Amino acid sequence: MIKKLYISKRELQLGLLTTILFSSFLYLEYFGVSIKLLNTITGIGALYAFLHIPKKSILVAGFFIGLIWFYWVGFSFKYYGFPYLVPVVSIMFGLGHMLIFGVVALTNNVLFRAILLSLVSYIEPMAWNWIQVELLFVESYIGVFKYQFFIVLGSLVLMSYVKQTYKYAPLLLIIFAFDYNPKAQVESDLKIKLVQTDIKQDKKWLRTSLTPTVKLAYKEIEDAINKNYDVIVFPESFFPLYMNQTPQLLMQLLTLSQKITIITGSLINEDGIHYNVTYMFNQGNYEIAKKMILVPFGEYIPLPKFAQKFINDMFFDGASDFKTATKPTDFIIKGQKFRNAICWEATCQELYNGDVKYIIATSNNAWFAPSVQSTVQELLLKLYARRNGVVVYHSANFAGTGVIK
Repeated sequence: MIKKLYISKRELQLGLLTTILFSSFLYLEYFGVSIKLLNTITGIGALYAFLHIPKKSILVAGFFIGLIWFYWVGFSFKYYGFPYLVPVVSIMFGLGHMLIFGVVALTNNVLFRAILLSLVSYIEPMAWNWIQVELLFVESYIGVFKYQFFIVLGSLVLMSYVKQTYKYAPLLLIIFAFDYNPKAQVESDLKIKLVQTDIKQDKKWLRTSLTPTVKLAYKEIEDAINKNYDVIVFPESFFPLYMNQTPQLLMQLLTLSQKITIITGSLINEDGIHYNVTYMFNQGNYEIAKKMILVPFGEYIPLPKFAQKFINDMFFDGASDFKTATKPTDFIIKGQKFRNAICWEATCQELYNGDVKYIIATSNNAWFAPSVQSTVQELLLKLYARRNGVVVYHSANFAGTGVIK
């Protein structure tokens, strides 16, 4: 039994090397470096490694990929008074991804490993999976569509079945996975101002922060009106309050909406039920878009009722889970349709289904600052925007604001 648990130095080194190949593009992007040729080579190298390294090396790679990609997930516990849980959550994500990638370690056969690796993106514990293996190629010469990913995998598999003289010939097939003519989607002809704020999470919900936040909103709206913008977009939960319980603020925003469309994140409370929402104020009226897909353990507890109550009471001061909409919400602004997405749900395919040309996404990334979280989010937004031919207008607190197409 002890012998089975033992990991040799070579197995550990191969697992760490695979982790570096798989993650280098993410950290380069985090530091503002994007080298397509390097990302292409490391992406192909990471896939090759998963097809050939020892089984225990795959488990090592899975653990460290989960760790260095998602060490930030538990940061939110700092704001609930449980900082000691941050490393616990980080290790849990490492172990979770060790199991996800561990399916590839079920066999030594290169073909079967390729099939299992292609399924990793479909494994969704608690209906979430931020490890989309095709993300390796978002900032490379290779496209992000499934067929392009399968071409790369197929060429690497064929290398194991071709005689030594022509061993590397199958790599030529990868040229068919290149993105030769990337088509940039056409932006809306509306003039849209995306507001990026830098409000620290430990300050955001303090009563003393409310007045400065409202003043900042009026200042940004006035500036946008003076510069003839059609739309202004504020981040998720920009107004840290239940908007439906603040009639004076509602009336002021409705008045301003006669001059400009205002889109902002906030909360509503309906009969004791909490919703994370986006408000659109337009021409003296407003519409509300409720979040459809919640983040597990961040906005709901994916456990039985008795466990939900225990965890909510212990960690979240008794606050109940957020509730959701049953379908996506579309805003119509001057005849153009914009789908609403709140934070991480903008990285879910469900939000891109149907007739979608533009998405307005809002985020509060201060929960996880400083970390690579906003970079992971931005890369995922690029992946889904390209796959679906959609332009994403993203307004975020802390980092990530911009137009993605």
